[in-house]
Amino acid sequence: MNPPPADYSAPEAGSPKPEAEFPPEAESRKREAPLGRVLGLDVGARRIGMAVSDPLGITAQGIETLQRKNKRTDLAELQRVIQHYGVVEIVVGLPLRMSGAEGIQSDKMQAFAQELRKRSGLPVHLWDERLTSAEANRLLRETDLSIEKRGKAVDRMAAVLILQGWMEGRSRK
Repeated sequence: MNPPPADYSAPEAGSPKPEAEFPPEAESRKREAPLGRVLGLDVGARRIGMAVSDPLGITAQGIETLQRKNKRTDLAELQRVIQHYGVVEIVVGLPLRMSGAEGIQSDKMQAFAQELRKRSGLPVHLWDERLTSAEANRLLRETDLSIEKRGKAVDRMAAVLILQGWMEGRSRK
């Protein structure tokens, strides 16, 4: 075994261990990504596709798709998912026009996000979801899933793409 570098002195027995030093960017990442899962939502008129991050906020995995019933039932089911996965933040897809302008659907999602923020007490972020459903369909066409199963999986896959995009955008800041 190689001896320690000359400027290293081993701590005496019983003394506290020295703090590890991390580069400043690691410290900012730690502040940006609280430990706990992030929930990604692709909210549609009939279904809500859902995805959760791993506890470190690095990868997104699709979970069940929620069949919408009414606002109260939908929010109660989302609260159950939040509790079950230990969610600390939520990302809701924001449907923008191809020009980047907001429209009626964007207004609806902002109202939904506000209600979710109020009910859950968690930070809720809106993330541009343009082309996520098209990308999800493209990715799923490359699989051997039947058309029926692809249709059920597209909302979940879109939620994964929304959440993954938000996490990657956050880590670049």
